[in-house]
Amino acid sequence: MTINEKQQELLDELNLFQDWTERYEYVIGLGKKLRPMDESLHTPDRLIKGCQSQVWLDAGVQDGKMTYLADSDSVITKGMIALFVRVLDGERPDDVLSADLSFIDQTGLKEHLAPTRANALTLMAAQMKKGALEASQARS
Repeated sequence: MTINEKQQELLDELNLFQDWTERYEYVIGLGKKLRPMDESLHTPDRLIKGCQSQVWLDAGVQDGKMTYLADSDSVITKGMIALFVRVLDGERPDDVLSADLSFIDQTGLKEHLAPTRANALTLMAAQMKKGALEASQARS
């Protein structure tokens, strides 16, 4: 499944819910399903700067594909990063770098978030791409 197909699948799932409370519950549920991130990885260098909540992201490469572990001290923020992990985990670094992540705007989540939380979505995407860039450069 391509990144675009994964994005469309998520949008289709979110569109099943008409009520914003149900959508948020779904996003929170995605966060709860993230692979556990060991507390030892909750380090300052993995902290996404500028987020209202604490959000940790660990990016790596295994068999030429990106691996992401993420965690947050906020359930909604953890759900938001889970959206990106679901779309980008297991993809080649170059595909992550070229991915258009504007699907997050199509979810409508930003419109129902405080400005600082909406800004966090942009920061999360940038940090995930930064991890892919580092992986791509290390491979070169």
